[in-house]
Amino acid sequence: MVSSCVSPNYKNYPTFDVLATHFGMARSKACENVHKWTPVLTATLVRLGMLPYREFKSPADLHAALQGVDCVLIDATERPCQRAQDAVIQREHYSGKQKRHTLKNTTLTRLDTFIVFLGHTFSGHTHDYTMLKSEFPPEHDWFSELRVLVDLGYLGIQTDYRGERLEIPTRKPRQSRATPAPQLTDAQKAANRTLSQVRVHVENAIGGLKRYTILVQRFRNHKENFADAVIGACAGLWNFALTY
Repeated sequence: MVSSCVSPNYKNYPTFDVLATHFGMARSKACENVHKWTPVLTATLVRLGMLPYREFKSPADLHAALQGVDCVLIDATERPCQRAQDAVIQREHYSGKQKRHTLKNTTLTRLDTFIVFLGHTFSGHTHDYTMLKSEFPPEHDWFSELRVLVDLGYLGIQTDYRGERLEIPTRKPRQSRATPAPQLTDAQKAANRTLSQVRVHVENAIGGLKRYTILVQRFRNHKENFADAVIGACAGLWNFALTY
């Protein structure tokens, strides 16, 4: 019964007062049990092969993890966190989207929405492409043998990384005096539409992560590194639900 505190904490994200009342224990004990059993949950997901990789030391490790799959989808997921009192930390976590303070992670998924890789947690002010380059340094040959689909948040990937199948939507030209009403051609619109029909699978994977309310509501826990451990466990739970 004690270990089952972890599941409702992720799925519904109640306060520790509510969790303690539900399981008939003190508030401090409910908090203690959540932090105590989260590593056990993580270790179980690792043993089952459901926990996403958190880093790769070499391109060979990435290809081994993909197990023959040659098409991957890359995107970033964002979740709200509490606004810090320190002004410097506030600026680091300020996303600019809906005036929120957030945390971000890079996800790499297969077409079946299985999350193969989940990057470490960055502050919400960090750009999606900056996170990718820190997780997959461009000097290594990560994607040369893969088909990689990304959105416009990864402009520059075709220049910085080697690979003939790095696919990104065509960006609408900027408005200028020469082109007061810039438009994409019909062929470019069709190509973008085709790409988005495949890329929707990574959005579905991120939606699977967001089944766990702890990633949807403003994150309230302050224990060091717990925010990173939580999203890793949620990704593993999503892979487990998808597989079994």
